[in-house]
Amino acid sequence: MINLSKTFIQPGQTIGIIGGGQLGRMMTFSAKEAGFRVIILEPAPDSPAGQVADEQIIATYDDREALALLAEKSDVITYEFENIDYEALKWLTEKAYIPQGAELIKITQDRILEKQALTEAGVEVAPYAVIYSEDDLEREVETIGIPCVLKTSRGGYDGKGQYVIKSRGDCAEAATLLNAGPCVLEAWIPFDKEISIVMTRGVNGELTWFPIGENIHKNNILHETIVPARITAQVEQDVSELAEKIADKLQLIGTLAVELFLTEEGQLYVNELAPRPHNSGHYTIEACTLSQFDQHIRAVCGWPLPKVRLLQPAIMVNVLGEHVAGVVNEIPQRPDWSVHFYGKAEAKQGRKMGHITILTDELDVTLQELDATQIWNG
Repeated sequence: MINLSKTFIQPGQTIGIIGGGQLGRMMTFSAKEAGFRVIILEPAPDSPAGQVADEQIIATYDDREALALLAEKSDVITYEFENIDYEALKWLTEKAYIPQGAELIKITQDRILEKQALTEAGVEVAPYAVIYSEDDLEREVETIGIPCVLKTSRGGYDGKGQYVIKSRGDCAEAATLLNAGPCVLEAWIPFDKEISIVMTRGVNGELTWFPIGENIHKNNILHETIVPARITAQVEQDVSELAEKIADKLQLIGTLAVELFLTEEGQLYVNELAPRPHNSGHYTIEACTLSQFDQHIRAVCGWPLPKVRLLQPAIMVNVLGEHVAGVVNEIPQRPDWSVHFYGKAEAKQGRKMGHITILTDELDVTLQELDATQIWNG
Protein backbone atom coordinates (compact mmCIF):
# COMPACT_ATOMS: atom_id res chain seq x y z
CA MET A 1 0.00 0.00 0.00
CA ILE A 2 1.35 3.43 -0.93
CA ASN A 3 1.60 5.70 2.11
CA LEU A 4 1.05 9.13 0.55
CA SER A 5 1.01 11.00 3.87
CA LYS A 6 -0.14 10.70 7.45
CA THR A 7 -3.14 12.90 6.66
CA PHE A 8 -4.38 10.81 3.73
CA ILE A 9 -6.49 7.93 5.06
CA GLN A 10 -6.97 5.24 2.46
CA PRO A 11 -9.90 2.89 1.85
CA GLY A 12 -9.48 -0.15 4.05
CA GLN A 13 -8.09 1.87 6.94
CA THR A 14 -10.09 2.48 10.12
CA ILE A 15 -12.00 5.54 11.32
CA GLY A 16 -12.74 5.80 15.05
CA ILE A 17 -15.83 7.79 16.02
CA ILE A 18 -16.44 9.04 19.55
CA GLY A 19 -20.20 8.92 20.09
CA GLY A 20 -22.77 6.41 18.95
CA GLY A 21 -25.86 8.46 18.13
CA GLN A 22 -27.60 9.13 14.84
CA LEU A 23 -24.88 11.46 13.54
CA GLY A 24 -22.30 8.74 14.10
CA ARG A 25 -24.63 6.29 12.36
CA MET A 26 -24.87 8.47 9.25
CA MET A 27 -21.11 9.17 9.33
CA THR A 28 -20.62 5.41 9.39
CA PHE A 29 -22.81 4.90 6.33
CA SER A 30 -20.67 7.43 4.41
CA ALA A 31 -17.43 5.92 5.67
CA LYS A 32 -18.46 2.38 4.73
CA GLU A 33 -19.52 3.54 1.27
CA ALA A 34 -15.98 4.89 0.77
CA GLY A 35 -14.44 1.59 1.88
CA PHE A 36 -13.37 2.40 5.44
CA ARG A 37 -13.71 0.30 8.55
CA VAL A 38 -15.40 2.03 11.51
CA ILE A 39 -15.08 1.64 15.27
CA ILE A 40 -17.49 3.45 17.62
CA LEU A 41 -16.80 4.41 21.23
CA GLU A 42 -20.09 4.80 23.07
CA PRO A 43 -21.34 3.81 26.56
CA ALA A 44 -24.76 2.56 25.43
CA PRO A 45 -24.78 -0.94 23.89
CA ASP A 46 -26.65 -1.42 20.60
CA SER A 47 -26.24 2.27 19.80
CA PRO A 48 -27.51 3.70 16.49
CA ALA A 49 -23.94 3.96 15.18
CA GLY A 50 -22.78 0.73 16.79
CA GLN A 51 -25.48 -1.18 14.92
CA VAL A 52 -23.87 -0.36 11.56
CA ALA A 53 -20.17 -0.04 12.47
CA ASP A 54 -17.61 -2.84 12.32
CA GLU A 55 -17.02 -2.66 16.06
CA GLN A 56 -18.20 -0.78 19.15
CA ILE A 57 -16.16 -0.14 22.27
CA ILE A 58 -18.63 0.18 25.13
CA ALA A 59 -17.18 2.79 27.45
CA THR A 60 -17.72 6.35 28.65
CA TYR A 61 -16.25 9.21 26.64
CA ASP A 62 -13.66 9.98 29.35
CA ASP A 63 -12.49 6.38 29.83
CA ARG A 64 -8.82 6.77 28.94
CA GLU A 65 -8.16 3.06 28.73
CA ALA A 66 -10.98 2.73 26.20
CA LEU A 67 -9.81 5.84 24.33
CA ALA A 68 -6.30 4.40 24.14
CA LEU A 69 -7.78 1.21 22.68
CA LEU A 70 -9.70 3.28 20.12
CA ALA A 71 -6.44 5.05 19.22
CA GLU A 72 -4.64 1.74 18.84
CA LYS A 73 -7.28 0.39 16.47
CA SER A 74 -7.91 3.57 14.41
CA ASP A 75 -5.97 5.42 11.74
CA VAL A 76 -7.97 8.62 12.29
CA ILE A 77 -10.45 9.67 14.98
CA THR A 78 -13.40 12.05 14.78
CA TYR A 79 -16.42 12.74 16.98
CA GLU A 80 -20.15 13.00 16.35
CA PHE A 81 -21.15 15.57 18.97
CA GLU A 82 -19.57 18.20 21.20
CA ASN A 83 -20.55 17.04 24.68
CA ILE A 84 -17.54 14.80 25.14
CA ASP A 85 -14.81 15.30 27.72
CA TYR A 86 -12.38 17.99 26.56
CA GLU A 87 -9.51 16.95 28.82
CA ALA A 88 -9.78 13.34 27.69
CA LEU A 89 -9.92 14.40 24.03
CA LYS A 90 -6.89 16.66 24.50
CA TRP A 91 -5.02 13.74 26.07
CA LEU A 92 -6.04 11.55 23.15
CA THR A 93 -4.64 14.00 20.58
CA GLU A 94 -1.17 13.07 21.84
CA LYS A 95 -1.80 9.39 21.10
CA ALA A 96 -3.89 9.42 17.92
CA TYR A 97 -4.45 11.36 14.71
CA ILE A 98 -7.42 13.67 15.38
CA PRO A 99 -7.35 16.30 12.62
CA GLN A 100 -10.07 18.39 14.30
CA GLY A 101 -8.02 18.67 17.47
CA ALA A 102 -9.52 19.35 20.88
CA GLU A 103 -9.71 23.16 21.03
CA LEU A 104 -12.80 23.36 18.83
CA ILE A 105 -14.63 21.18 21.35
CA LYS A 106 -13.44 23.37 24.23
CA ILE A 107 -14.87 26.46 22.53
CA THR A 108 -18.16 25.08 21.26
CA GLN A 109 -19.17 23.28 24.46
CA ASP A 110 -18.94 26.53 26.43
CA ARG A 111 -21.18 29.44 25.39
CA ILE A 112 -18.90 31.98 27.04
CA LEU A 113 -15.84 30.87 25.07
CA GLU A 114 -17.94 30.50 21.92
CA LYS A 115 -19.24 34.06 22.07
CA GLN A 116 -15.75 35.38 22.74
CA ALA A 117 -14.41 33.51 19.70
CA LEU A 118 -17.25 34.74 17.48
CA THR A 119 -16.70 38.33 18.57
CA GLU A 120 -12.98 37.99 17.85
CA ALA A 121 -13.86 36.59 14.41
CA GLY A 122 -15.67 39.84 13.65
CA VAL A 123 -19.22 38.48 13.41
CA GLU A 124 -22.30 39.73 15.24
CA VAL A 125 -23.80 37.96 18.24
CA ALA A 126 -26.72 39.12 20.36
CA PRO A 127 -25.64 41.59 23.08
CA TYR A 128 -24.78 39.46 26.10
CA ALA A 129 -23.31 39.37 29.59
CA VAL A 130 -21.69 36.58 31.59
CA ILE A 131 -23.67 35.81 34.74
CA TYR A 132 -22.13 34.25 37.85
CA SER A 133 -24.66 35.20 40.52
CA GLU A 134 -28.23 36.36 41.03
CA ASP A 135 -26.90 39.86 41.68
CA ASP A 136 -25.20 39.78 38.26
CA LEU A 137 -28.50 38.73 36.73
CA GLU A 138 -30.52 41.52 38.37
CA ARG A 139 -27.96 44.12 37.26
CA GLU A 140 -27.46 42.89 33.67
CA VAL A 141 -31.19 42.50 32.99
CA GLU A 142 -31.39 46.27 33.44
CA THR A 143 -28.57 46.79 30.92
CA ILE A 144 -29.62 44.25 28.28
CA GLY A 145 -33.35 44.82 28.63
CA ILE A 146 -36.45 42.65 28.72
CA PRO A 147 -37.23 40.26 27.11
CA CYS A 148 -33.91 38.42 27.32
CA VAL A 149 -32.72 34.83 27.60
CA LEU A 150 -30.59 33.24 30.30
CA LYS A 151 -28.67 30.17 29.11
CA THR A 152 -26.34 27.80 30.91
CA SER A 153 -22.83 28.14 29.54
CA ARG A 154 -22.51 24.37 29.13
CA GLY A 155 -24.71 21.41 28.30
CA GLY A 156 -27.89 22.98 26.89
CA TYR A 157 -29.60 21.77 23.72
CA ASP A 158 -33.08 21.75 22.15
CA GLY A 159 -34.21 24.51 24.52
CA LYS A 160 -32.90 22.79 27.65
CA GLY A 161 -30.77 24.86 29.99
CA GLN A 162 -32.36 28.19 29.11
CA TYR A 163 -35.05 30.50 30.43
CA VAL A 164 -36.81 33.38 28.68
CA ILE A 165 -37.11 36.36 31.03
CA LYS A 166 -40.24 38.35 30.19
CA SER A 167 -40.42 40.44 33.37
CA ARG A 168 -38.27 41.28 36.39
CA GLY A 169 -40.34 38.78 38.35
CA ASP A 170 -38.89 35.94 36.25
CA CYS A 171 -35.33 36.54 37.48
CA ALA A 172 -35.57 34.46 40.66
CA GLU A 173 -36.78 31.36 38.80
CA ALA A 174 -34.33 31.92 35.94
CA ALA A 175 -31.49 32.15 38.47
CA THR A 176 -31.92 28.45 39.30
CA LEU A 177 -29.93 27.80 36.11
CA LEU A 178 -26.91 29.13 37.99
CA ASN A 179 -26.92 25.90 39.98
CA ALA A 180 -25.33 24.34 36.88
CA GLY A 181 -22.57 26.97 36.77
CA PRO A 182 -21.98 30.30 35.00
CA CYS A 183 -24.61 31.42 32.50
CA VAL A 184 -24.92 33.80 29.57
CA LEU A 185 -27.65 36.44 29.45
CA GLU A 186 -28.57 37.34 25.88
CA ALA A 187 -30.73 40.10 24.46
CA TRP A 188 -33.85 38.84 22.73
CA ILE A 189 -33.44 39.18 18.96
CA PRO A 190 -36.77 39.86 17.16
CA PHE A 191 -35.80 37.66 14.23
CA ASP A 192 -37.70 37.14 11.01
CA LYS A 193 -36.11 33.76 10.25
CA GLU A 194 -33.79 31.22 11.80
CA ILE A 195 -31.30 29.95 9.25
CA SER A 196 -28.21 27.77 9.26
CA ILE A 197 -25.22 26.98 7.11
CA VAL A 198 -23.21 23.77 7.27
CA MET A 199 -19.62 24.03 6.04
CA THR A 200 -16.67 21.69 5.76
CA ARG A 201 -12.98 22.56 5.72
CA GLY A 202 -10.25 20.12 4.71
CA VAL A 203 -6.81 19.54 6.14
CA ASN A 204 -5.36 21.70 3.34
CA GLY A 205 -7.68 24.61 4.14
CA GLU A 206 -10.17 24.21 1.30
CA LEU A 207 -13.60 25.38 2.45
CA THR A 208 -16.93 24.23 1.04
CA TRP A 209 -20.47 24.77 2.24
CA PHE A 210 -23.95 23.48 1.68
CA PRO A 211 -27.00 25.52 0.63
CA ILE A 212 -28.40 27.63 3.47
CA GLY A 213 -31.35 26.11 5.30
CA GLU A 214 -34.36 27.91 6.78
CA ASN A 215 -35.31 26.32 10.08
CA ILE A 216 -38.73 26.07 11.73
CA HIS A 217 -38.77 25.11 15.42
CA LYS A 218 -41.55 23.71 17.60
CA ASN A 219 -41.11 23.65 21.36
CA ASN A 220 -37.45 24.64 20.89
CA ILE A 221 -36.76 21.53 18.78
CA LEU A 222 -36.03 21.74 15.07
CA HIS A 223 -39.18 20.71 13.19
CA GLU A 224 -38.48 21.52 9.53
CA THR A 225 -35.58 22.68 7.39
CA ILE A 226 -36.48 24.31 4.08
CA VAL A 227 -33.83 24.44 1.33
CA PRO A 228 -33.03 26.74 -0.27
CA ALA A 229 -33.85 29.20 2.49
CA ARG A 230 -36.25 31.93 1.45
CA ILE A 231 -33.69 34.73 1.69
CA THR A 232 -32.22 37.36 -0.62
CA ALA A 233 -29.03 36.94 -2.62
CA GLN A 234 -27.43 39.60 -0.42
CA VAL A 235 -28.19 37.67 2.77
CA GLU A 236 -26.85 34.51 1.14
CA GLN A 237 -23.59 36.31 0.35
CA ASP A 238 -23.40 37.77 3.85
CA VAL A 239 -23.83 34.32 5.40
CA SER A 240 -21.09 32.78 3.27
CA GLU A 241 -18.68 35.61 4.15
CA LEU A 242 -19.53 35.22 7.82
CA ALA A 243 -18.93 31.46 7.60
CA GLU A 244 -15.48 32.02 6.13
CA LYS A 245 -14.55 34.35 9.00
CA ILE A 246 -15.61 31.75 11.56
CA ALA A 247 -13.79 28.90 9.80
CA ASP A 248 -10.59 30.97 9.63
CA LYS A 249 -10.81 32.03 13.26
CA LEU A 250 -11.34 28.47 14.49
CA GLN A 251 -8.84 26.95 12.01
CA LEU A 252 -11.61 24.53 11.26
CA ILE A 253 -11.02 21.01 10.01
CA GLY A 254 -14.11 18.90 9.42
CA THR A 255 -17.72 20.03 9.52
CA LEU A 256 -19.24 22.95 11.41
CA ALA A 257 -22.82 24.22 11.50
CA VAL A 258 -23.59 27.88 12.16
CA GLU A 259 -27.08 28.73 13.42
CA LEU A 260 -28.19 32.33 12.83
CA PHE A 261 -31.01 34.77 13.47
CA LEU A 262 -32.03 36.94 10.51
CA THR A 263 -33.99 40.14 11.19
CA GLU A 264 -36.42 41.80 8.80
CA GLU A 265 -33.76 44.45 8.13
CA GLY A 266 -31.31 41.77 6.93
CA GLN A 267 -29.13 41.84 10.04
CA LEU A 268 -27.49 38.53 10.95
CA TYR A 269 -26.66 37.35 14.47
CA VAL A 270 -24.84 34.09 15.13
CA ASN A 271 -26.75 32.06 17.71
CA GLU A 272 -24.78 28.84 18.10
CA LEU A 273 -22.06 26.68 16.57
CA ALA A 274 -22.04 22.90 16.27
CA PRO A 275 -18.64 21.32 15.43
CA ARG A 276 -20.01 18.37 13.44
CA PRO A 277 -22.77 17.50 10.97
CA HIS A 278 -26.03 19.06 12.03
CA ASN A 279 -29.72 18.18 12.18
CA SER A 280 -30.50 20.99 9.72
CA GLY A 281 -28.10 19.42 7.21
CA HIS A 282 -29.81 16.04 6.97
CA TYR A 283 -31.54 17.11 3.74
CA THR A 284 -28.13 16.87 2.03
CA ILE A 285 -28.35 13.06 1.89
CA GLU A 286 -30.95 13.16 -0.88
CA ALA A 287 -30.87 16.76 -2.10
CA CYS A 288 -27.15 17.37 -2.78
CA THR A 289 -24.36 15.88 -4.84
CA LEU A 290 -22.66 14.89 -1.56
CA SER A 291 -24.10 14.74 1.94
CA GLN A 292 -22.72 16.56 4.96
CA PHE A 293 -21.58 13.15 6.22
CA ASP A 294 -19.75 12.31 2.99
CA GLN A 295 -17.97 15.64 3.08
CA HIS A 296 -17.03 15.30 6.75
CA ILE A 297 -15.51 11.87 6.21
CA ARG A 298 -13.58 13.19 3.20
CA ALA A 299 -12.28 16.13 5.25
CA VAL A 300 -10.99 14.17 8.24
CA CYS A 301 -9.49 11.55 5.92
CA GLY A 302 -7.56 14.13 3.91
CA TRP A 303 -9.51 13.68 0.69
CA PRO A 304 -10.19 16.67 -1.60
CA LEU A 305 -13.52 18.41 -1.08
CA PRO A 306 -15.65 18.90 -4.19
CA LYS A 307 -17.98 21.86 -4.44
CA VAL A 308 -21.48 20.78 -3.47
CA ARG A 309 -24.55 21.42 -5.63
CA LEU A 310 -28.23 21.31 -4.69
CA LEU A 311 -29.96 18.79 -6.93
CA GLN A 312 -33.50 19.83 -6.04
CA PRO A 313 -35.24 21.97 -3.40
CA ALA A 314 -36.07 19.98 -0.30
CA ILE A 315 -37.86 19.94 3.04
CA MET A 316 -36.54 17.91 5.96
CA VAL A 317 -38.91 17.09 8.83
CA ASN A 318 -37.81 15.63 12.17
CA VAL A 319 -39.58 12.54 13.45
CA LEU A 320 -39.86 12.68 17.24
CA GLY A 321 -40.99 9.88 19.52
CA GLU A 322 -44.61 10.98 19.40
CA HIS A 323 -44.56 10.98 15.58
CA VAL A 324 -43.21 7.48 14.96
CA ALA A 325 -46.48 5.56 14.72
CA GLY A 326 -48.05 8.19 12.46
CA VAL A 327 -45.06 8.24 10.10
CA VAL A 328 -44.94 4.45 9.87
CA ASN A 329 -48.66 4.33 9.07
CA GLU A 330 -48.19 7.00 6.42
CA ILE A 331 -45.29 5.35 4.56
CA PRO A 332 -47.45 3.23 2.18
CA GLN A 333 -49.15 6.39 0.87
CA ARG A 334 -46.01 8.55 0.59
CA PRO A 335 -43.71 7.46 -2.25
CA ASP A 336 -42.05 10.90 -2.23
CA TRP A 337 -40.91 10.58 1.41
CA SER A 338 -37.32 9.47 2.00
CA VAL A 339 -37.64 7.99 5.48
CA HIS A 340 -34.74 7.61 7.90
CA PHE A 341 -35.04 5.92 11.28
CA TYR A 342 -32.07 5.92 13.63
CA GLY A 343 -32.36 2.54 15.32
CA LYS A 344 -33.20 3.89 18.78
CA ALA A 345 -34.95 1.37 20.96
CA GLU A 346 -37.39 3.61 22.81
CA ALA A 347 -39.61 6.27 21.23
CA LYS A 348 -39.76 8.97 23.91
CA GLN A 349 -41.68 12.24 23.74
CA GLY A 350 -39.46 14.87 22.12
CA ARG A 351 -36.70 12.39 21.27
CA LYS A 352 -35.34 12.51 17.73
CA MET A 353 -36.10 9.08 16.30
CA GLY A 354 -35.61 9.83 12.61
CA HIS A 355 -36.36 12.28 9.82
CA ILE A 356 -37.99 12.42 6.42
CA THR A 357 -36.84 14.37 3.38
CA ILE A 358 -39.07 15.43 0.52
CA LEU A 359 -37.61 16.67 -2.75
CA THR A 360 -40.00 19.17 -4.32
CA ASP A 361 -40.07 21.97 -6.87
CA GLU A 362 -43.10 23.44 -5.09
CA LEU A 363 -41.89 24.26 -1.60
CA ASP A 364 -44.94 26.27 -0.54
CA VAL A 365 -47.38 23.60 -1.69
CA THR A 366 -45.43 20.85 0.04
CA LEU A 367 -45.22 22.89 3.25
CA GLN A 368 -48.98 23.34 3.20
CA GLU A 369 -49.45 19.61 2.72
CA LEU A 370 -47.15 18.88 5.65
CA ASP A 371 -48.91 21.41 7.85
CA ALA A 372 -52.20 19.67 7.06
CA THR A 373 -50.79 16.27 8.05
CA GLN A 374 -52.07 15.37 11.50
CA ILE A 375 -48.84 13.58 12.48
CA TRP A 376 -47.17 16.82 13.52
CA ASN A 377 -50.28 18.56 14.80
CA GLY A 378 -51.14 16.18 17.60
